[in-house]
Amino acid sequence: GIFIQETRCIKLMEIKFGLDTFGDVQRDDEGNLISAAQTLRNVVTEGVLADTLGLEYFSIGEHHRDDYSVSAPDTVLAGLATVTEKIIVGTGVTVLSSDDPVRVYQRFATIDALSGGRAEITAGRGSFIESFPLFGYDLKDYGALFEEKLQLLAELLKEKPVTWSGRTRAPLQNQDVYPKTERGSIPLRVGVGGTPASRHRHNLTLSLAKQYCLHIQRLNYKRPNALKMQLKFGKHLLWNYVIMFIRIAFQV
Repeated sequence: GIFIQETRCIKLMEIKFGLDTFGDVQRDDEGNLISAAQTLRNVVTEGVLADTLGLEYFSIGEHHRDDYSVSAPDTVLAGLATVTEKIIVGTGVTVLSSDDPVRVYQRFATIDALSGGRAEITAGRGSFIESFPLFGYDLKDYGALFEEKLQLLAELLKEKPVTWSGRTRAPLQNQDVYPKTERGSIPLRVGVGGTPASRHRHNLTLSLAKQYCLHIQRLNYKRPNALKMQLKFGKHLLWNYVIMFIRIAFQV
């Protein structure tokens, strides 16, 4: 898919073009199902091509289903980081609600080292909920899990000792987390949905984004064959845009 990144914490909007993939399991020219393993290798090849062509961002999403091959996007990004030179490597999204913010920080600090400072995180609740029962989380805590973990991740990204407590994980007391990055922090964006039902949750997330000066990436999923992109800019709401994902298959 094609996405646009918007920076909310400055007055001007910076637009970057890149590609997004979930590692969709597909079929070859003969109609045979391509294995998840081969699909993962194809994703890395696509990322290398995107880097060669001069695109600015390559984003990999997270799912835990049989129709998508990527359940551990940070692992794929680590591999991609070692065979690319300039392209930013990030997630779209890391399902933070069912993950541990400490481990998210550690994995992305490692990717940042391997890539020479090109890692970015997009954190989201997860529009698909298969990860919640898989990792033992109750959907009743859907909102609280994300809000608390986002706060903790934002604190961890300051790369200073963290004191934090909440009800969704064990507390931290003046805890340092390693490895530290060479540049001092990893950019963090918040991925939110574009459906009417998500507006209330988006407003809650926006208040956190203002507090920690995070980027907002608002995504609206549409049918792949509707090749259309709409950008709507409000006077004070630079995040108000709709992005159509376009599936692009590389033949390399």
